[in-house]
Amino acid sequence: MKVSALILGGFLFFSVSFGGGIAWLVSKLLQNSTAGLSLLCGGFLVGLLALDIVPSALKMYKSFGIILGVFIGYLFFLVLHNLVHPSTDQNPSVYLLMLAILIHTIPLSMTIGSLLENSIVGITITASVILHHLPEGFALTTAFLSQRKKPWKLFLGFLSLSMCFSLFIWIGHYVNLSIKEQGVLMGISIGLIAATSISEFILHHIKVVPVKSFITYIVMGYLLSTLFHLLL
Repeated sequence: MKVSALILGGFLFFSVSFGGGIAWLVSKLLQNSTAGLSLLCGGFLVGLLALDIVPSALKMYKSFGIILGVFIGYLFFLVLHNLVHPSTDQNPSVYLLMLAILIHTIPLSMTIGSLLENSIVGITITASVILHHLPEGFALTTAFLSQRKKPWKLFLGFLSLSMCFSLFIWIGHYVNLSIKEQGVLMGISIGLIAATSISEFILHHIKVVPVKSFITYIVMGYLLSTLFHLLL
């Protein structure tokens, strides 16, 4: 079981890294524009929520738990936002996004852990989840590039995400979260991702970038998320 969890964590690391490579190529096309990359990331995250995360959550969990989680996630965002950068003129924090994606992996990885002994079901769910981390790698890399963070910090972020993924697969093998608890966790991740993408990566640049460019970058990000959704 331990080996399997580590192997799956390795696959996840490869998945987010591949998504990160695609983001790096896109950043070169945008000539590493800080505001452009931030807006692209914001549009991509909105698309990821609208096309993938929210519909999947509504199919798997009850609406009340998700709504409660979204509310908790938003309150959590407000607290973390003030702790990370209380001044309104500071750059958005990519670490809020990293935390949101980490929370997002918890119910999914624990579900994999509980089904890992069932080879058919386990492999199907595992392949689906790992493939769907490609866009998350894209989003994280775009966010890091937009803030000129050093590459080793992104590498540590991917490594931490993979290790936590393996850890919660292992925990899920012995501990079962109820559907309600999973729904609340999923709602928290949705609330954090939504608040971070809109507040940190979109609204933060609304007065900096011309309206035409502002809309163009967001639409580009959304279209890229649509492409990922169609391909995966």
